[in-house]
Amino acid sequence: MNKLTSAVKVLVVDDQPLIVEELCEFLESSGYRCVPCGSSRQALQRFSEDAEIGLVLCDLHMPDMDGIELVQAMQKVAGKARAFEAIMLTGRADKQDVIKALRTGISDYYQKPINLDELLEGLQRQEAALEERQKELQLGHLNQKLQYLSESINDLYQDLDKVRRSPGAGGTDDGELVAEDAGSVEIPTIFNQLSPRQLDVARLVGKGQTNYQIACELGITENTVKLYVSQVLRLTHMHNRTQLALALSPSNSAMRQRVTAH
Repeated sequence: MNKLTSAVKVLVVDDQPLIVEELCEFLESSGYRCVPCGSSRQALQRFSEDAEIGLVLCDLHMPDMDGIELVQAMQKVAGKARAFEAIMLTGRADKQDVIKALRTGISDYYQKPINLDELLEGLQRQEAALEERQKELQLGHLNQKLQYLSESINDLYQDLDKVRRSPGAGGTDDGELVAEDAGSVEIPTIFNQLSPRQLDVARLVGKGQTNYQIACELGITENTVKLYVSQVLRLTHMHNRTQLALALSPSNSAMRQRVTAH
């Protein structure tokens, strides 16, 4: 198989150029795209720059940074948002090295001289494992988005219910006036679009509270607060929280009355 068919790239790291060349040639003939590296520092940089790298073949004993330290550094770069699988290659490895490598998260190891057919089978297994991990990450992200959406919809329904139950639910005759318990307050039409919950969030932003503080005060999640802040900025055509806070300052009395009177 000469055609490159794998969607994932393989990072091949060894301080011996001939080994890197041999491995890359073999893997590319088997359908893998390879990124050759002659040092751990170079490998870490390539890994940081190329998100398509999902499989790592690295030598254990290398100067400056050994294979285990390299994988640990890559794990920090990847964080929780990126998955990869690592295989360790070594010419001399005692039991403690192997245990340490496996505890670090390295999935497999091969003794030099390497049996290329066995390595290919192992790489294919890790590619399959990587695909499963990536699916889990994608599902996790989708579930998180669905949870945020569900919470936001629930909050919006609560706001709608409050509006329907309020005495002034019928609206106002003048788009520039809003009926409140204390009377009508003239404000720019653009702020009439905000729901009661959006106004709550805007008021607390104006007080300089963080998303976390707002979430605690209103009894909603921090991510729901972020959604409301984004909605408020979009509806009021403001660019950031600072601009919103300034608009809610005492000098802008009309807006201050609107936000605190509901």
